Amino acid sequence: MAEKLERSFGLRSTVSLVVGGIIGSAIFMKPALMASQLGSPWLLVAVWGIAGAITFLGALTNSEAAAMMPETGGQYIFFQRMFGDFTAFIYGWSAFAVFNTAGAASIAYVFSIYAEYFVHLPRLPKETEQLIHLYMPGIGRIYPLENIGVKSLTILLIWLLTFVNYRSTKSGDNVQVLFSFLKVAAIVFLVAGIFIFGKGSISNFSHSASHAGWPLVLAIVAATSGAFWGYDGWNNITFMAGEIKNPQRNLPLGLLLGLLTVILIYILMNLAYIYALPIDVIAKSSFVGSDAASSAFGFGAGALIALMVMISTFGCTNGNILATARVTFAMAQEKRFFSSIGNVHPKFKTPGNALLLHGVWTSMLILSGSFDMLTDMLVFVSWLFYALGAIGVMVLRKKMPDAARPYKTWGYPWVPIAFILISSLFLMITLYNDITNYMNGTSPLINSVFGLALASFGIPLYFYFKKKYKGQENEQ
Repeated sequence: MAEKLERSFGLRSTVSLVVGGIIGSAIFMKPALMASQLGSPWLLVAVWGIAGAITFLGALTNSEAAAMMPETGGQYIFFQRMFGDFTAFIYGWSAFAVFNTAGAASIAYVFSIYAEYFVHLPRLPKETEQLIHLYMPGIGRIYPLENIGVKSLTILLIWLLTFVNYRSTKSGDNVQVLFSFLKVAAIVFLVAGIFIFGKGSISNFSHSASHAGWPLVLAIVAATSGAFWGYDGWNNITFMAGEIKNPQRNLPLGLLLGLLTVILIYILMNLAYIYALPIDVIAKSSFVGSDAASSAFGFGAGALIALMVMISTFGCTNGNILATARVTFAMAQEKRFFSSIGNVHPKFKTPGNALLLHGVWTSMLILSGSFDMLTDMLVFVSWLFYALGAIGVMVLRKKMPDAARPYKTWGYPWVPIAFILISSLFLMITLYNDITNYMNGTSPLINSVFGLALASFGIPLYFYFKKKYKGQENEQ
């Protein structure tokens, strides 16, 4: 009988994991790129609000399955009941190979970028950086040695937090609660300070959009991808459902309360950025949070905000490492992955081997690319499965009509249908955008295709593990 993890997380920890697992790097990095894409302050605020509303529709839908099946592994378990073992495995493999590990990588990457506000991290000469590269047909070139100082510090952070969570789930939870509180307090301080004491201007909100027609639509979709990254991680809490006390209540409640808190914080932060800086200045900023604070309070505040970003990304990286290895752990326990990955550490009672495996692969992804490449890749693949999960909730209504549902999706079936349609439209336009940018030479990779290519490696692996463990699945 496979050993199970203990239920040790209450509602406070659940909300903390949602808020801390979402708020990380995107709100401090993506507004600059989004501002350059949109050229309008109000569109920038609107896109963050719209992305939050769409994500909330997904959370409303996903909570039904989470409350029905409060087991470690979350979405992997849901897909198994919804569509069967093959779809569940492809999800679990994609979670490991693409969006869960790339999510931790990209958040930790921003920690290291902001560390350069205080100390210069070494870089190799341009010729040396490009000396070693990997070319993937139809995808582009990857340069492992590029920005090696930032990448090295990022890998160090991943392994530090992997070690903390390997040694103790409780320690990982304590780190998460502490850093979630610190980041929210720091964000409140930043927003209040800019509006009350800052030297911003209401006139910064009057700039008009630089696009119209179809180019504006493409710009909005591209910017929405950045905002979706800001909300990504909203369902990570479901991976830990088997460790949450009273999960039928605490899981959906914690998910919805946490996400509403994040939406409010993101909108307020973007309003503060725009009040402090004109939209064209935001578009050119490498450290938008620090630049906004410096503009309002002087140079010293910029360093304080850089430190705040590092605190935020440290906590968010911990939340991702704490939660996401549970999917791979659940697959292995069901004989759908290497069996040793499903072992509970005999002393620490953690999914130790799964955490170590995630640490290795996350380090490889860090070497492979930049922040924007990692986030664009993972957002596309994760939203493909978010849409599939909403379809699955409707499938379960047909397959398991009499099953106990402690929480039922509000506005069913219109909320799931709306989420599915919006997600599908986003995916189609994102793919079109990525291919167009690659063909025009403005992007070295087709990021969405790169993500799909990694996910597709799960197909032969599924049949390998199916044959390897034939007759041993779900042993009790």
